[in-house]
Amino acid sequence: MDGVGGMDGKVALVTGGSRGIGLAAARGLAQLGATVVLVGRTAESAGRAADLLLSEGLDVVPIGCDVSNADEVARMAQELGPLAAVDVLVCAAGVMSSPASRTIRSDPAEWSQVMETNLDGVFHVVHAFVPGMVERRSGRVITVSACLGRFTGPGTAGGLAPYRISKAAVNALTKNLAAEVSSRGVLADAMCPGHCRTDMGGTNAPRSAQEGADTIVWLATREVEGAQTGLLWEDRLVVPW
Repeated sequence: MDGVGGMDGKVALVTGGSRGIGLAAARGLAQLGATVVLVGRTAESAGRAADLLLSEGLDVVPIGCDVSNADEVARMAQELGPLAAVDVLVCAAGVMSSPASRTIRSDPAEWSQVMETNLDGVFHVVHAFVPGMVERRSGRVITVSACLGRFTGPGTAGGLAPYRISKAAVNALTKNLAAEVSSRGVLADAMCPGHCRTDMGGTNAPRSAQEGADTIVWLATREVEGAQTGLLWEDRLVVPW
């Protein structure tokens, strides 16, 4: 990727790494020399994705973890040992809600599933790994948001209510996190990958997963000094929340 630095000796942890944007981000970070902890919901899904990247000569460690479960995230952090001292944290795990769902006509079970994965999952992972970044005074946190979660610009009305609301909440979490940790050498930003050809985006989407993950890799390799943070990015540019 153009305009990004190397990551030799760095550890990156990518949730949702077994497919889509997460898998593309894991590949991009590993291609720059990072050791990537690839997190999938199950050990089997993580293992399949890791085998693909390992066959490309990349340094990947698979682990299964349902990030919506705080106990599983704590177990993962313990099992990783030295690899828990991550330099880059990419929160890409997410699920979609049904297109017809509205705020007043959403299935409560679907609402809970979307919020537990898309929002609580980010919180659990941040809670487990960011305190170590603060102690080391170094780190990058990138949360995968969506244009549908923006308060301004395109996609501010319509269906998919639980998904939209969950991504808006992730934006708020990221902005608050940045305010808490930016003075301690840790950058925290959200990004919109755009409509990409993934399991969630469908085969007719205009962008590849690699194109969607480009901003993640770029954010992960920025220098801390003088960097803007606590922002929402798309195609390496700041966009309104």
